[in-house]
Amino acid sequence: MRTVEHHFTLPLDHARPEVGVINLFARELSSTEHADPAALPWLLYLQGGPGGASPRPGSLSGWMAEAAKTFRILLLDQRGTGLSTPANRQTLPLCGDAAAQSAYLTHFRADSIVHDAEAIRALLGADKWSTFGQSYGGFCTLTYLSIAPEALERCLVTGGLASLTATVDDVYRATYARMAERNAEYFGWYPSDRVVLDRAIGHLRTTAEHLPDGRLLTVGLVQMLGQFLGGNARIHQLHHVFEQAFVPTPGGERLSDAFLAAVQAQAERATHPLYALMHESIYAQGTATDWSAERVLEDFPAFSPDAAAPLLTGEMVYRWYFENDPALRPLEAVASLVAERDDWGRLYDLAALAANTVPVAAVVYTHDVYVDKDLSLATADAVGNLRVWETADFHHDGIADEGSEIFKRLLGLTNERALP
Repeated sequence: MRTVEHHFTLPLDHARPEVGVINLFARELSSTEHADPAALPWLLYLQGGPGGASPRPGSLSGWMAEAAKTFRILLLDQRGTGLSTPANRQTLPLCGDAAAQSAYLTHFRADSIVHDAEAIRALLGADKWSTFGQSYGGFCTLTYLSIAPEALERCLVTGGLASLTATVDDVYRATYARMAERNAEYFGWYPSDRVVLDRAIGHLRTTAEHLPDGRLLTVGLVQMLGQFLGGNARIHQLHHVFEQAFVPTPGGERLSDAFLAAVQAQAERATHPLYALMHESIYAQGTATDWSAERVLEDFPAFSPDAAAPLLTGEMVYRWYFENDPALRPLEAVASLVAERDDWGRLYDLAALAANTVPVAAVVYTHDVYVDKDLSLATADAVGNLRVWETADFHHDGIADEGSEIFKRLLGLTNERALP
């Protein structure tokens, strides 16, 4: 693997460069099998999230190994993440008060990421490039096709065809429904884990337990173990969490340090606070999100922490996250203001997408609990020149399990040949 580090200084607001600048970092990867990587076409990887840094590979493997046969890859730390100018409890106060921080964060959605990509493409001297978008990266791809399709050679999307018109409430209704199905599937495989979960919840209702970072463990935090359910193979790792949930102590059985550490790993947002701050806003177009997951929860009482046997949750962000997590607590007022904003602009140009001529290939996972299949297929029908591959063989993190084969098939679809 050959790597080159790139640093860029770009406007915070591309429409008003005088407002200020931010720094962006990207890492270029290519295979040493190519004598001259500069002769290869570019592939921009658009990371999932929001708020996650680009991958930090130690070697070329999975989808990157496959992509590096044809492309040089650019792994972009999207604004606010990784080695790009950070946006977190430590840095956001540099903007001013909570209102100023909320206004600053309006520049951290897909439209700004696309304008960053366009500026970087020009600085790298690329006439056109291809993109590969995973999850939220697919959302950004649709925005890219809306804003600057002339810059795109082809687009590959995995688990990331966002609805073009659904409200944030529509999205969370679908998410709760899919998560309920996934809970039933998981506990059908491991009925003993439902017993352990109920036992842990009953234990917490009478006994105080604390996470390794000192936080009081709540039922809501335990429910966050449901993030394991979004994986194809990762889901089965959850069984190992439950099978070591309790240990004997002089004071009776308590939740084990291993179990507590597993919960904390799912619950902490210190390394990616933008996920919690911006997650609902990625669906907002012209209306306030107003803590959608929390409001829609009323229609799905089985997910309530107060339910008799609460279901595990997934990609839902609740107000209490900001009261509970030390890394988010200083941003509680900012998060409330972000949730109240009703001036979010449009992310997708429906006419431009309908008239699209850029070759696009997208895999839609039938049982994806994070990006609803039905909403994704409606988007596929609304975007011109898009070929969709629906499969029940993978879940949301499919590229982590079979990235090479998935990438190869999608690339073949954009070349207008279906691979076996």
